[in-house]
Amino acid sequence: MKLYDYELSGNCYKIRLFLNILGLKHDVQTVDFHPGREHKTAAFLAVNPLGQLPVLKDGGRVICDSKDILIHLASGYDESGLWYPAPAHMQVAHWLAVADEITASASAARLCDTFFHDLDGIAARAAAHRLFRQIDEHLWFGERQGQDWLIPEAAPTLADIACFPYIALSEEGGVSRLDYPAIRRWCDRIKRIKGFIPMPGIFPNSRAV
Repeated sequence: MKLYDYELSGNCYKIRLFLNILGLKHDVQTVDFHPGREHKTAAFLAVNPLGQLPVLKDGGRVICDSKDILIHLASGYDESGLWYPAPAHMQVAHWLAVADEITASASAARLCDTFFHDLDGIAARAAAHRLFRQIDEHLWFGERQGQDWLIPEAAPTLADIACFPYIALSEEGGVSRLDYPAIRRWCDRIKRIKGFIPMPGIFPNSRAV
């Protein structure tokens, strides 16, 4: 198993995180996304013609989208069945789509502020705050019913892994989480999952559990 990876990418990080949680050994092929733009070279385009990261090679399969990679790993390697529970496939799919919205807003703001992409940072931040308000409210009501995660399961799922990175990195795009206490508590819970690993900009909790 080989992961084509860029250390500062939230989408790559969610794959590294999930691989570590599952305890799956893998090789890493580092791709210089910024400033080298190695993802647009002929060598990388031969791996993924879309020129996007992450990419996972697993045996003879090449999976090129973070959502598809998460589902592939959970379906093939999660013996517990908890990360992609069959009764909740549609709910997980909903939150995977929300993760795309987080990428289009909070991540876009981060690309503008941190990587100097020519994007509308003001619009991206406004969209991120609208989305964060909805997620915070969803989590808050869930907590009132004894639910810790994005979908009403006893354990975290792919929904949480998919949505976490660019929420946790939002400050790098000027999107403060100060007004979203339920999101902050949820982030702390994710950092207590066995196998959690940090990345630049996402730090472990000070107290190990």
